[in-house]
Amino acid sequence: MSKAQRTSALAPFRIRSYRFQWTADLATSWAFEMEMIILGWYILVETGSVTLLTVYASLQFLGTLFAPMFGLIGDRIGHRNLLCVLRAFYALLSTTLMTFAFTGVLTPVHVFISASLCGRVRPSDLVMRHTLVGATMPGELLMGAMSISRTTQDSARSAGALAGATLVSFLGIGPAYVAIAIFYAVSFTLTLGVTGGGRPPPAPRADGKAAERVSPWRDLAIAAAYIWNTPYVLASMCLALLVNLTAFPLLSSLLPYVAKEVYHVDQTALGYLVASLSLGALCGSISLSNTSGLFRPARTMIASCVVWHLLILGFAQLSYAPFGAGALFVTGFVQSLVMVPMSVVLLRSSDPAFRGRVMGLRMLVVYSLPVGLLISGPLIEATGFRVTASLYCLVGLAFTVAIGLYWRSHLWNRESPANARS
Repeated sequence: MSKAQRTSALAPFRIRSYRFQWTADLATSWAFEMEMIILGWYILVETGSVTLLTVYASLQFLGTLFAPMFGLIGDRIGHRNLLCVLRAFYALLSTTLMTFAFTGVLTPVHVFISASLCGRVRPSDLVMRHTLVGATMPGELLMGAMSISRTTQDSARSAGALAGATLVSFLGIGPAYVAIAIFYAVSFTLTLGVTGGGRPPPAPRADGKAAERVSPWRDLAIAAAYIWNTPYVLASMCLALLVNLTAFPLLSSLLPYVAKEVYHVDQTALGYLVASLSLGALCGSISLSNTSGLFRPARTMIASCVVWHLLILGFAQLSYAPFGAGALFVTGFVQSLVMVPMSVVLLRSSDPAFRGRVMGLRMLVVYSLPVGLLISGPLIEATGFRVTASLYCLVGLAFTVAIGLYWRSHLWNRESPANARS
């Protein structure tokens, strides 16, 4: 490998704004994952219901319904400005829960209310992150920048999950929430240092002149038409919908159930399971950041999605926690080979004036994740985890192959814009 390829992994950090954003995103992601592991276990222990656990987890994604509108707001007022508002809100909400925990009045009802409020805006945080990276990175650095950006989530799911489980085990939920509130406050402060993502110019009209501002709904309709008429973008959207329906429910919010009811281990072991998955994803992201110029994004996305579902299918058959942790590590590695190229395909295709709305609509399809969770709860209670997980994986495999075949000229052709290496 050439010297240029060896040093390219850190090239995005030459941009000052990206350094601020990456650090702020890392703090936010740590707080997110600590909250998910702490409150997910709290709900399961306090209620004893896997259905209520899936309801809690589903509320975290309520904001996917509003993400297109947040994307539009970001396009109009500036993506960095909107991100600051969101992170100030997280800090306020976490401080409230911290106060309830210290005063001894915290109940599952409070947790559900908090999840409902935070869930309305949290998915849009990821929209603004990706949009800001797309706005500040030149094309040749985009794959590497997105890979490094994803390490903020992957490292948080590993170290953040372990930290959350450890803090609540030894100190209780109140002190654990002190750490969460501090992370959110640090994130807000660092986001103020981001300089990219200002208000973009209006999208150009067909005659080349700047378009006038139209109603929000018309703006979203224009973005939807843009996606519909760009085949490789539409294919990426369909694949995103699919993996959030069939893959992520089994690897995220259902892991507390797997730990407690399948492996019969405690919350500390749950932290190790989550950490194994996230460590694998982190290694995958780092590998991509070092070798980004070698991969064709669309091809990598489709092929890795097939392998990903096969690995999840294998994980679902295991009944011993250490083996499950090993399988989760490999699954997490391949997960990054799906999600990072998917983001690159979407960001490269988007006109700057559309970028926030395109990524907002991308987040909208994530609503298939809570749908998958809500369906899985009753199915698990009726048939068990292994049968439900196997069914999900088989459906995911079938539709991944169908997407690859239907859009093969756009996703597999070397000359397609979706397979550009730089």
